[in-house]
Amino acid sequence: MLCTIALTKTVEIPFVTMSNGLKFPQLGLGTWQNTEHPEAIKSALDLGYRLIDTAFLYKNEKMIGTALKEYFEAGNLTRKDVFITSKLPYYAYKPEDAEKYIARQLESLQTDYIDLYLIHWSMCAERKTDKDEPVTDNDGYHVPCNVSHSEVWKILEKYYEKGTFKAIGLSNFNETQIQTIYDQAEIKPHNYQGECHILFPQTKMIEFLRALNISFTAYAPIGSRGRDKSNTRSDGDVFEQTPVKELAEKYNKTRAQILLRNHLQRGYTAIPKSTNPKHLAENLDIFDFELSPEDMKKLDNIEHKRLFIFDKAIKSPEFPFKDVVDEFADKPLTL
Repeated sequence: MLCTIALTKTVEIPFVTMSNGLKFPQLGLGTWQNTEHPEAIKSALDLGYRLIDTAFLYKNEKMIGTALKEYFEAGNLTRKDVFITSKLPYYAYKPEDAEKYIARQLESLQTDYIDLYLIHWSMCAERKTDKDEPVTDNDGYHVPCNVSHSEVWKILEKYYEKGTFKAIGLSNFNETQIQTIYDQAEIKPHNYQGECHILFPQTKMIEFLRALNISFTAYAPIGSRGRDKSNTRSDGDVFEQTPVKELAEKYNKTRAQILLRNHLQRGYTAIPKSTNPKHLAENLDIFDFELSPEDMKKLDNIEHKRLFIFDKAIKSPEFPFKDVVDEFADKPLTL
């Protein structure tokens, strides 16, 4: 169900209503790779962003927590005005580890609740003693640990029932894994976050999720052009696709705005990342035009490829993406 949240007198940000009734902004700020620019968080809030997406693995929760605290103390907003998403690292799925990491994340974010909390990856890795790192073998691959999805999901359910998490979900799982968790769960997943852009539109996954009444969040919605080389493909630039360039000219919009408008009209949440104030404002300026059905189809007819491969974990029996295993299992590890 799509509704709207007032942003200013002239702009409204749509939101998705999750299965538990929680209102989830349809456009938010991704913060992966932002470990040094707290001013970007404040600038985004000034512009009207109300969804901040982070994770323990991003190593920026403390920075974000401090930025939010300062912003709230300045009297601009209150905690209830901002929707925070965070995620449990894949090397902390053992129940005793999960409890410790959740406590650390709440402390770093300087909050007593997180609006949406996700299991970050389907595969579990052993954790190095007293380190926030996975154990790796001699070839650099993660060493799997023996923790079932149901075990770690029970931890999320516990915190949801306490009110510490207002919604819970998954990120980087496949359909079979999601269905198994859904069938076994007392609290059904409220959200799934996955890679999604015009090179990897996730059409089948989104249809699957909607049938289960699970909301969807697209990460890398404009192709994550600044992605690092580790665990990702070096090729695949969504901005250079001919339909994107042509539509940007036709609608007198930036290429990013065309891509984000495409996500908006498909009806789910997108979390573009930026620390550039100009780009932050541009990414929000997508509510004054609409792509025609014909132009939406032009963005569908592009060669598809996954950009995020995370090949360091392909030896795990719970690695979610068969296409990555088939393509990269016999290739040298991307470091």
